[in-house]
Amino acid sequence: MGRSVSYPTGAIVTFRLISADDDDDLDWEYECLVDWIRVEAARAFPSLREHDGWRGREDRILLRNAYADCGISTYCGLAAVWLVERNDGAYWDADASTARSPRAQRWLGQVADKFTGLFGELECLGRFSNGEAIYQRRVVA
Repeated sequence: MGRSVSYPTGAIVTFRLISADDDDDLDWEYECLVDWIRVEAARAFPSLREHDGWRGREDRILLRNAYADCGISTYCGLAAVWLVERNDGAYWDADASTARSPRAQRWLGQVADKFTGLFGELECLGRFSNGEAIYQRRVVA
Protein backbone atom coordinates (compact mmCIF):
# COMPACT_ATOMS: atom_id res chain seq x y z
CA MET A 1 0.00 0.00 0.00
CA GLY A 2 1.23 3.51 -0.79
CA ARG A 3 2.07 6.15 1.78
CA SER A 4 -0.34 8.93 2.70
CA VAL A 5 -0.74 11.48 5.49
CA SER A 6 -1.57 9.85 8.81
CA TYR A 7 -4.36 10.80 11.20
CA PRO A 8 -5.95 9.00 14.15
CA THR A 9 -8.67 6.44 13.48
CA GLY A 10 -12.15 7.89 13.91
CA ALA A 11 -10.97 11.49 13.65
CA ILE A 12 -12.80 14.43 12.15
CA VAL A 13 -10.12 15.35 9.64
CA THR A 14 -9.49 18.20 7.25
CA PHE A 15 -6.60 18.74 4.86
CA ARG A 16 -4.39 21.72 4.03
CA LEU A 17 -1.35 22.28 1.85
CA ILE A 18 1.96 23.44 3.28
CA SER A 19 3.86 25.09 0.46
CA ALA A 20 7.32 26.58 0.42
CA ASP A 21 10.14 27.12 -2.06
CA ASP A 22 12.76 25.24 -0.06
CA ASP A 23 12.99 22.95 2.98
CA ASP A 24 13.90 25.75 5.40
CA ASP A 25 10.77 27.64 4.39
CA LEU A 26 8.73 24.44 4.72
CA ASP A 27 9.71 24.13 8.40
CA TRP A 28 8.79 27.78 8.96
CA GLU A 29 5.45 27.37 7.14
CA TYR A 30 4.72 24.27 9.26
CA GLU A 31 5.37 26.16 12.51
CA CYS A 32 3.19 29.05 11.31
CA LEU A 33 0.39 26.58 10.54
CA VAL A 34 0.76 25.00 14.00
CA ASP A 35 0.53 28.42 15.66
CA TRP A 36 -2.50 29.35 13.57
CA ILE A 37 -4.29 26.09 14.42
CA ARG A 38 -3.65 26.60 18.14
CA VAL A 39 -5.01 30.16 18.09
CA GLU A 40 -8.05 29.50 15.87
CA ALA A 41 -9.08 26.22 17.51
CA ALA A 42 -8.84 27.72 21.01
CA ARG A 43 -10.89 30.71 19.83
CA ALA A 44 -13.55 28.53 18.19
CA PHE A 45 -13.62 25.91 20.96
CA PRO A 46 -12.74 27.61 24.28
CA SER A 47 -12.51 24.34 26.22
CA LEU A 48 -9.38 23.36 24.24
CA ARG A 49 -6.08 24.08 25.98
CA GLU A 50 -2.56 23.85 24.62
CA HIS A 51 -1.06 20.41 24.94
CA ASP A 52 2.22 19.08 23.64
CA GLY A 53 2.03 15.37 22.93
CA TRP A 54 1.88 12.63 20.34
CA ARG A 55 -0.49 9.86 19.33
CA GLY A 56 1.92 7.32 17.99
CA ARG A 57 4.90 8.58 16.00
CA GLU A 58 3.22 10.74 13.38
CA ASP A 59 0.20 12.45 14.93
CA ARG A 60 1.09 15.54 16.97
CA ILE A 61 -1.38 16.74 19.62
CA LEU A 62 -1.58 20.54 19.79
CA LEU A 63 -4.64 21.07 22.01
CA ARG A 64 -6.76 18.99 24.34
CA ASN A 65 -9.91 19.23 26.43
CA ALA A 66 -11.65 16.74 28.72
CA TYR A 67 -12.90 14.76 25.70
CA ALA A 68 -10.75 15.32 22.63
CA ASP A 69 -7.32 15.86 21.15
CA CYS A 70 -6.79 18.36 18.33
CA GLY A 71 -3.67 17.92 16.27
CA ILE A 72 -1.75 17.82 13.02
CA SER A 73 -0.04 15.20 10.91
CA THR A 74 2.00 15.90 7.78
CA TYR A 75 3.39 14.10 4.78
CA CYS A 76 5.02 15.61 1.68
CA GLY A 77 3.52 19.08 2.09
CA LEU A 78 0.03 17.86 2.99
CA ALA A 79 -1.26 18.49 6.51
CA ALA A 80 -4.13 16.64 8.14
CA VAL A 81 -5.71 18.75 10.88
CA TRP A 82 -7.80 16.50 13.09
CA LEU A 83 -10.05 16.31 16.13
CA VAL A 84 -10.61 12.96 17.83
CA GLU A 85 -11.70 11.44 21.11
CA ARG A 86 -8.85 11.23 23.59
CA ASN A 87 -7.10 7.89 23.90
CA ASP A 88 -4.75 8.23 26.87
CA GLY A 89 -4.53 6.50 30.23
CA ALA A 90 -5.81 9.43 32.30
CA TYR A 91 -8.86 9.73 30.03
CA TRP A 92 -9.75 6.05 30.29
CA ASP A 93 -9.08 6.01 34.05
CA ALA A 94 -11.58 8.87 34.46
CA ASP A 95 -13.98 7.13 32.06
CA ALA A 96 -14.02 4.05 34.28
CA SER A 97 -15.66 5.99 37.12
CA THR A 98 -17.82 8.32 34.99
CA ALA A 99 -18.52 7.43 31.37
CA ARG A 100 -16.92 10.10 29.18
CA SER A 101 -16.99 8.43 25.80
CA PRO A 102 -20.69 9.10 25.03
CA ARG A 103 -20.26 12.76 26.01
CA ALA A 104 -17.09 12.95 23.93
CA GLN A 105 -18.88 11.57 20.86
CA ARG A 106 -21.75 14.03 21.38
CA TRP A 107 -19.34 16.99 21.67
CA LEU A 108 -17.42 15.89 18.58
CA GLY A 109 -20.69 15.59 16.65
CA GLN A 110 -21.70 19.09 17.71
CA VAL A 111 -18.44 20.74 16.62
CA ALA A 112 -17.67 18.70 13.48
CA ASP A 113 -19.15 21.11 10.92
CA LYS A 114 -17.56 24.15 12.53
CA PHE A 115 -14.17 22.39 12.71
CA THR A 116 -14.35 21.31 9.07
CA GLY A 117 -15.39 24.79 7.94
CA LEU A 118 -12.60 26.43 9.90
CA PHE A 119 -9.68 24.19 8.92
CA GLY A 120 -10.72 22.44 5.71
CA GLU A 121 -8.90 23.70 2.63
CA LEU A 122 -8.99 20.44 0.68
CA GLU A 123 -11.36 17.50 0.62
CA CYS A 124 -10.32 13.93 -0.03
CA LEU A 125 -12.27 12.57 -3.01
CA GLY A 126 -11.03 9.02 -2.62
CA ARG A 127 -8.09 6.65 -2.51
CA PHE A 128 -6.56 4.29 -5.02
CA SER A 129 -5.83 0.68 -4.09
CA ASN A 130 -2.16 1.61 -3.55
CA GLY A 131 -3.13 4.13 -0.83
CA GLU A 132 -2.62 7.31 -2.84
CA ALA A 133 -5.39 9.86 -2.42
CA ILE A 134 -7.00 12.46 -4.67
CA TYR A 135 -7.86 15.89 -3.23
CA GLN A 136 -9.66 18.96 -4.50
CA ARG A 137 -9.97 22.45 -3.08
CA ARG A 138 -13.13 22.89 -1.01
CA VAL A 139 -15.76 25.13 -2.48
CA VAL A 140 -16.76 27.71 0.12
CA ALA A 141 -20.34 28.93 -0.20
